[in-house]
Amino acid sequence: MIEMGYSGRYSGANGEQAAALNRAMILNAIHRGGPISRTEIAKRSRLTKQAVTRIVDKLLNEGLVMEARRRQGLRGQPAIELEIDPEGAFAIGANIDRDHLTIVAVDAVGNVRGRIHHELRFLLPDAFVKLMEDTVSSFLRRKVITESRLSGIGLAIPDWLGEVQVIGFPESYRQWSGFDVRAALSKITHHPIYIDNDANAAALGEIEYGLGTEMRSFFYILISACLGGSLIIDGIRHKGANGLGGEIGWLSMAVTEGPLEGETRPIGDMLSLSVLINYLAERGIAIAHPADLLTLEGSDRAVLSGWLKKMAVNLAEAVMDIGMVVDPDGVILGGRLPVRLVDELLLYVHEEITRRGALAPSLHRAAASEDAAALGAAAMALADRLCLPSADPAHRNHAPITAAMRPSPVFA
Repeated sequence: MIEMGYSGRYSGANGEQAAALNRAMILNAIHRGGPISRTEIAKRSRLTKQAVTRIVDKLLNEGLVMEARRRQGLRGQPAIELEIDPEGAFAIGANIDRDHLTIVAVDAVGNVRGRIHHELRFLLPDAFVKLMEDTVSSFLRRKVITESRLSGIGLAIPDWLGEVQVIGFPESYRQWSGFDVRAALSKITHHPIYIDNDANAAALGEIEYGLGTEMRSFFYILISACLGGSLIIDGIRHKGANGLGGEIGWLSMAVTEGPLEGETRPIGDMLSLSVLINYLAERGIAIAHPADLLTLEGSDRAVLSGWLKKMAVNLAEAVMDIGMVVDPDGVILGGRLPVRLVDELLLYVHEEITRRGALAPSLHRAAASEDAAALGAAAMALADRLCLPSADPAHRNHAPITAAMRPSPVFA
């Protein structure tokens, strides 16, 4: 693995894997530092200028990098700057959850070239595979991406999708339990399949295209149909002993009101889009899709703000716990909650932490926001193709966790 320290200098490698490692190091330098000259790469990598030139020439021939422009204003011949070529690689990323399916096509630098979104509750496996097949075919037919440069298809999918008892859970949704989603997708494409859970995928997207470019370590909290989390340490996801690192939805909290007051429940029982929409419905406020939350006015809007304020108390406690245990550079909040409401929630969390006089990590809204998990799914394939430090070989073999592997939590 190639790492870049805080000094910004890269360390090379010797031995049989030196060529592959140095290639990865140079790709990472261009990905992170571009536009960048060959001379600057040589200085940061401590490789010779000749070695850098040889590797860069190969990358140019492969179409992964491009010569962007000549740098003006310097003595001597202007240096030629290198960047990742957006047309050098493409990926398709999908995020399936209890209330939607989002599929995006992105280029090598993370630009979205195509997007298809379905607001569908409890989409069953066969219907999901058919929509995936139609969308991949559409992207290729319309030349949204170049198939010969397609790095793979990434899927962000919650663990225990067919088992967690979310509100409105239909019995038919148990079809997801034990469904071999990798095998099903492999039947519609010959390209590699990359899989991780939705929170991990969203965090990966933030590493490559969001605040992860500024923070080496952070905790990502994903508010979607359920609540998820992912821990990033030194730019790499911390999986934990059982692959469950970051599962904040299981964090126990005291219930402060209602019929369960005084009991201890997982925070995921109290904070999620499913819980919010049900809370509003019980008060006569109908919300079909997350975007509808932005249309509320008057007393209905006050009810929504009141819920956010109550949830901020629990979230503030979780953030403080994360700070004490992990001490990350920051905590990032993202997911399908609309951006304006994420900002409002973060404001209330900050106020609660200040009221308690507590120390806590800095709070930030995710850069990718609503499509974070789908973009992160695509980033899995691109990270592999571009040999980035965040690339994880396990994505090529990972399967969603089911109750057969580990008992599932019971979220409301």
